[in-house]
Amino acid sequence: MSEDLWSERDTNPDAIAEALRDMLRERCAADRALAPARVLNLIVIVDRDWKGEIANRLERVGRYHASRTILCAVEGTRQTLDAVAVMSYDEPTGSTIGVMRERVEIDMGPEQLSRIDAIVDPVLMPEVPTMLWSPHRHDQAVQALLPMIDVLLLDSDDLDEPDAALARARELLRSAYVVDLAWLRTTPWRERLAASFDPPQRMAALERIAEVSVRHRPSSRASALLLAGWLSSRLSWDPQTLASMDGAGLRGGALRVGGEVQIALEPFAQEAPGLAGVTVSCETGFSLSLDRASGGLRAKERSPDGEERTWQVLGASRGEGGILGEGVRQALLRDPTYGPALDAGRGFCR
Repeated sequence: MSEDLWSERDTNPDAIAEALRDMLRERCAADRALAPARVLNLIVIVDRDWKGEIANRLERVGRYHASRTILCAVEGTRQTLDAVAVMSYDEPTGSTIGVMRERVEIDMGPEQLSRIDAIVDPVLMPEVPTMLWSPHRHDQAVQALLPMIDVLLLDSDDLDEPDAALARARELLRSAYVVDLAWLRTTPWRERLAASFDPPQRMAALERIAEVSVRHRPSSRASALLLAGWLSSRLSWDPQTLASMDGAGLRGGALRVGGEVQIALEPFAQEAPGLAGVTVSCETGFSLSLDRASGGLRAKERSPDGEERTWQVLGASRGEGGILGEGVRQALLRDPTYGPALDAGRGFCR
């Protein structure tokens, strides 16, 4: 990997944009086997003290790097803009074409957030989708940028109050397509649950589900609510308010045709954000449990006659690095199931 670098203190957006154009022109003139990536803009707004950690997370997204990343770091009482622009590319070999990606870091002050749209706009690549991520809740900047973005990346597990987090996600969904990392953490669990009930002889059991238990990291209740909301929205359940169990989680139910499903959200101590396990039990005596394990998920199934079997589902989890990379990839996709799951998950919080 090779890099071209430009930096300037007390700069302005036009100077940054001109520097990017100059680097692109010079590099393409020097090597015609290089081509600029033109797929996705990613704007990231962070506190200056956490800039390094967020930059490292972005470096670990694998092949899902944005074409141009604009990292805005907010620092104390700063009044001016300092900027660094980096153009990265693999040296092409043989008949291959090398791809150039650009990263811009802009240090700014809190007072500049109200006009961050004017700062960022000249630096964006035109006519490609733009994603915004503000992990440190700079809501003023988010509101200023909403008219010029296509996708908003957020993490509903970041807020202490899950009901407020889901309400915020619903409000933002009115203005842009939302990619929620809390939702993406439930992906392997949703995929395995759906696959387990996909065989024709198993599908009838969906109408006889009696209890769902979701085990989750204490700070990841939003993920648990989204999983319960997904089941409710897909199976046409009517979510009812879950009651607190005095530190032991939430418990309540959802109404379905012919009965009620008991819902339990149970905190579970683990280092990784997200879910620790899911158990679905049916009136017939059938049950399926999925639990986080080394290298994937551990599945345990009990048949109506009491017979049990256990097996390992390999490679089910992407890890946190993979979750962020998947979040960037989702900027170019659309998931029609998130909105209904979000609304149903909020139904459990009423």
